[in-house]
Amino acid sequence: MLKTKTLILILIIIQNYCSYSQKILPFVENYNKSNYQGDNQIWNVVQGNDKAMYFANNHYLLRYDGVIWEKHTLPNKTIIRSIMVEGDKIYSGSYKEFGYWQRKEGKMHYVSISQKLQLFDEKDNEEIWKIFKFKGAIYFQSFNGIFIYNGKKIHKIIFPFLISYCFVVDKNLYVASVEKGVFKLDGTKITRLKGWDVLKNTVVHGIEKHQEQVYVFTQKKGVFIKENNKLKPWNNPLNETLKTAIINVAKFTKSNQLIIGTGNKGIYVLDLNSNTFKNIDRDNVLMNNSILSIGFDKENDLWLGLDNGIAHVEINSPISIFYDNSGILGSVYSVATTNKGYLIASNHGVFEYESSKFKMIPNTQGQAWNITKINDKYVIGHNDGTFCYDKGLFYKLNNVKGGWNLSKSSINNIYFQSTYSGVLVYDNATNLNEHKIIRDVLKPIKYVAQNKQNEIFAADNYRGLYRVLFDDNYKILKTENITQLSKIKNDFGVKILEFRKEILFLINSSWYTYNSLTNKLEKNQLFNENFKNISDVIALNESHFMVLQDGILYHIYAKGNKFIWNIIQEKYYKGKLINDNLKIFRDQNNFLLNLDDGFISFQLKNINKQNIILKIEAFNDQGLVHENNKIDFNSELRIHVVSGIYGASKPNLFYKINDAKDFTPVMDGLIVLNNLSSGLHSVVIYKHDGVSYEELSSFDFKVAQPWYFSFGMILLYFVLIGIVFFFYYKWNALHYIQKLNLQEEELKHQKKILEMELKAENELNIQEYEKHILELELQTKSSEVAGKSLSIAKQSEMIDNIQKILDSEKDFNKLKSEIKKAIKINQVNKHEWEIFETNLNQIHNEFIISLSKKFPNLTPKDIKLCVYLKMNLSSKEIAPLMNISFRGVELHRYRLRKKLSLSQEENLSKFLLNI
Repeated sequence: MLKTKTLILILIIIQNYCSYSQKILPFVENYNKSNYQGDNQIWNVVQGNDKAMYFANNHYLLRYDGVIWEKHTLPNKTIIRSIMVEGDKIYSGSYKEFGYWQRKEGKMHYVSISQKLQLFDEKDNEEIWKIFKFKGAIYFQSFNGIFIYNGKKIHKIIFPFLISYCFVVDKNLYVASVEKGVFKLDGTKITRLKGWDVLKNTVVHGIEKHQEQVYVFTQKKGVFIKENNKLKPWNNPLNETLKTAIINVAKFTKSNQLIIGTGNKGIYVLDLNSNTFKNIDRDNVLMNNSILSIGFDKENDLWLGLDNGIAHVEINSPISIFYDNSGILGSVYSVATTNKGYLIASNHGVFEYESSKFKMIPNTQGQAWNITKINDKYVIGHNDGTFCYDKGLFYKLNNVKGGWNLSKSSINNIYFQSTYSGVLVYDNATNLNEHKIIRDVLKPIKYVAQNKQNEIFAADNYRGLYRVLFDDNYKILKTENITQLSKIKNDFGVKILEFRKEILFLINSSWYTYNSLTNKLEKNQLFNENFKNISDVIALNESHFMVLQDGILYHIYAKGNKFIWNIIQEKYYKGKLINDNLKIFRDQNNFLLNLDDGFISFQLKNINKQNIILKIEAFNDQGLVHENNKIDFNSELRIHVVSGIYGASKPNLFYKINDAKDFTPVMDGLIVLNNLSSGLHSVVIYKHDGVSYEELSSFDFKVAQPWYFSFGMILLYFVLIGIVFFFYYKWNALHYIQKLNLQEEELKHQKKILEMELKAENELNIQEYEKHILELELQTKSSEVAGKSLSIAKQSEMIDNIQKILDSEKDFNKLKSEIKKAIKINQVNKHEWEIFETNLNQIHNEFIISLSKKFPNLTPKDIKLCVYLKMNLSSKEIAPLMNISFRGVELHRYRLRKKLSLSQEENLSKFLLNI
C-alpha cells in the first residue's frame, strides 16, 4: 500500500513537472567561442560572394566557409561593429576606421579608406555601426552622422541629433533619431516624417517593407505599420509580447516569414501565411537569448549573431526537430499526430503534446513501443500490454506484454500485432477489444507481414524468419523456419519491407523474397543491386521508404524500377537513432522519425537535383596552393572543399586520390593528405546519393622530390663523387706503385726461392744419384754375395767329394794327407764369412725387420734360413752356408713352416717373397 502511494506521488510530480513548453523547431547549429576562437558579441552577419559567412566579432572579422573558422584583426586592433558585402569586397566599420577586406591567395587583406583620406583626427569620437548601399554609394553610419563613399571621395554629413540607425526603404533613406523620431534624408536635407510622431523618444531598430507594407520595429514599443502615411500599432497578438522582449533586429524572409531578434527572449519566427509563430530561445536550443544581428545565407536560412556566440537556424529546411533537453520525455520509440498535437510513446511512458506542452498520460509509465492509428483510434503497444487512445480517453485493450509493432494485412483489414510472446490478430478493426492469438508461435516476434490468405511471415526478435500457415480460425497448420530451410546461417535481426504488394526480407544486409515453389528464400536482384550495406529499412508508402546505410538515413523514392535517393544529413540525428527500433509516422505532408531525445519532422522529395559548384582551396604550410602547383616533399596538404551550402541540401561528399579503389568521405569539408610520394597527384571529389558517385570537381598538384634529390643536392652529389673518384684515383695510383714495388720484392723473393728450390733440387738429385750408386753397389754386393755363396757352395761340395774319395781310398794315405792339406787351403776363412753375413744382412735389412715384427718368435738361425730361401736357394745350396747337412736343412725348414703357421699346400719360398 505504501509503495502504491509513493508511486502515485511520483507520477503526480512527474506529470506536473513535465507539463512545460516544447515545440517542433527548426534545426539549430550553435557555435561558441571554443569553435571560432573569437570574442563574445557578434554585431553583424553577412554571406560573401565566395559563399563564406562573415561576422563582425568585436576585435575580429570572422570567416567561416563550412570547413574552417578564420579570424582577422584590423591594423589598429579596434572593435569591428559592422560589415557589408559589395562584390568581392567585405566592407567593415570600426572606431575611427572603415575600409574593406579582399581575399587573395587564400588570405584576407585589409585596405583602409578612412586612413587613406585622413577623415578622423584625435578629437573625433566616431564609431561605424552600420554600412549600407544607397544610390550607388557606400554609406558608413555612426551615431552622429554618415560618410558617403563613391569609390574615390568621401562626403560627410553630421546630424544635429543622436541617431540609432539609418534604413533604406524603396528609394528613400530614413534616419531614426534616438529622441526626435524618424527623418527622411534627401541629399543633405533632413525632413521630419509626418504621422510618425509616435516614434519620438523611442529607439528604432528596424524599418522594413514587405509585400507593400512598411513595418517599423522599436526597441520597447513593439511593432508599427504604416497606413495612410501614419503609423499604427501592429495588430498581432505577438506584438504585446515583443514590447517586453526588447527588439534588437528584424528581417523578412522570401518565404513570407518575419524574424524578430530580441534582447531577452531569443528570436520569434512568425509565419505570415498561417499567422503562427515559434519562439527559439535558451529554454529550447539557443545558447543565449540576446540577439544582436540577423543574417541570411543563399539557402534563406538564418545566421544569428548572439551576445555570446553564433547560431545557424535552418528555417528554410524541410526538417524540423522536436527538442527535449530536459530528459523527462526519454527516448522516443513512436510518435503520432492528433487533432490537438502529438501522442508520444517513449521508454518513460505515453505522453500527450498539446498547445506547445506535453504531459504524461496517467498509468502509462514504463516502456511504450509503438503507436498505430486505426480509424480514429490509436493503438499503443506497451511493456504492460496494449492500450487505446480514443478522443482523449486512455484505456487498456489487453494484458499481452510487449506490443512491438502493429501491421495491417495487405489483402484485407486484419491487423497483426507482434509481441514478446507471439502474434495477436485483430480481425475486426471496429472492435479492438477482441483479439485472437496464433497458437504455437510462442516466441518474441518483432515483425509480421501478410500478402497471402491464411499465411504470415513472422520475424523473431533475435534470429530466424518463420512462415506460419493457419486455418480460418487461426489454428496453426504448419510452422517453418524459412531461414534454416534456406540455409541462411546469419539470420539475426530480420527486417521486413512490404513494397508494391511484395514482401522483402532484409537479412544480414542482403535482400530476399520467398519462392513458394521451392519453399525457400531467394535473393532479390533488383534490391541487392540498388541497396547494399543496408542495416535497417522503414516503409512509408507504396512509393517511398527509408533505409539506413552506413549510419546515414536516406529517403528513397521509387519510380518504376528506378530509385531516387535523398540524403537526410547525419547532423540531424547523429548519435540519436534508436537502432532496430526506427519508426515513422505520417503527419499530413510530413513524416515523423523517432530519436532518443525527441523526433524529426521531415518532408519527402521526389527528385534529387542539385546544381552543386564546389570551390577547392588547398593549403600547404598556410600558403595557398594553386592547381598543378608543387608542394614540398613530406609536407601536409589541407584541401578545403567548399560547397557554400550549410543547410539540409548540403551534399554528401567523398573523394579518391590517384584512382584509388575506395571512396573516402570528406569529413566537414576537409581533406588532409600526408606522406605523399613525389610526382603528380590528383584528388577527385564525388557526390554520393547512396547508389552512385557523381564526379563534381578535382584538384591536381605535384609533390617535389625529396630535398636529397634536389638540383643543389644532386650537384653536391656529383662534386662528392668527383672528389671520391679523385681520391680513389690517387689512392689507386699509390696502391699501384706500392703493388709494383711489392711485385718487385715478390719477384726477388720468388727468385731466391727458385734458387733455393733449384739448389735443393740439385742436392736432392745428388742424393738420388748417390742413393742410386749405393743401390748399384748394394746390387753388386748382392751379386758378390750370391757369387760367393755359390762359390762357397761349390767348394764345400768339392771338399765333400774329395773327402769321400779319400775315405774310400785307404791305400793312398799319403795322397790323402796331401789332399786334406789342399782342402784346408781352399776352406773359407772366418773373416770372409763374417763379411758375407754382414753384406747379406745389409741387403735384406728391410726384409729382416719386417719378418721380425710379424714373427717375433723366430731365432737368428731361422731368419738366416728365411733370407736364403728368399734368395731362392735350394736346400743343398743352403746346407754348406749354414754348415749343416741337407737333412738338417730340410728339418729346419719343417720347423720354420710350423713357426710361420703354414699349411702343407703353401709354398714357403713364395710366402717369404711376399713379405
